[in-house]
Amino acid sequence: QSNPSSISPIFTREVQHWADDITRWAAASSLDPNLIATVMQIESCGDPRAVSSAGAKGLFQVMPFHFQFGENPYSPETNALRGLNYLSNSLVTAHGNVRLALAGYNGGIGVIARGEWTWAAETIRYVYYGAPIYEDARAGLTSSSKLDEWYQRYGAGLCRQASKRLGITP
Repeated sequence: QSNPSSISPIFTREVQHWADDITRWAAASSLDPNLIATVMQIESCGDPRAVSSAGAKGLFQVMPFHFQFGENPYSPETNALRGLNYLSNSLVTAHGNVRLALAGYNGGIGVIARGEWTWAAETIRYVYYGAPIYEDARAGLTSSSKLDEWYQRYGAGLCRQASKRLGITP
């Protein structure tokens, strides 16, 4: 079982860069730090200035309508506050089912109540990677084949960008 006050070693160094913040945000939001790290891994690989084609912004890829007027979506603290609030709501709606909560985080909380066959391809892919990565982290593993697969298929460029922004040298 993983140490509740730290994140698993499976996460990339860009996400490890945020370990102390993740631990603090986990305590403030009553969320598992490994769940927070899983979401950050897939959403931004730790890039605080990441922007998606859909307009989601920051570490947790929060949509603009979740921010209050005048808030900086690229501020790690603000982005974590809004993103983790949404993740918490998703987890409550999913009655603690992490798989469904991840689907809700990606596809909107409304998808939790719908059959998986109705989910968008992106949401299916998000859960396909997110749930086993989280399970590997929780199980105390030192590596994750699913995280490695995600990295090879989708994460390498995202993590390179994060590394550059964070000043992490290869």
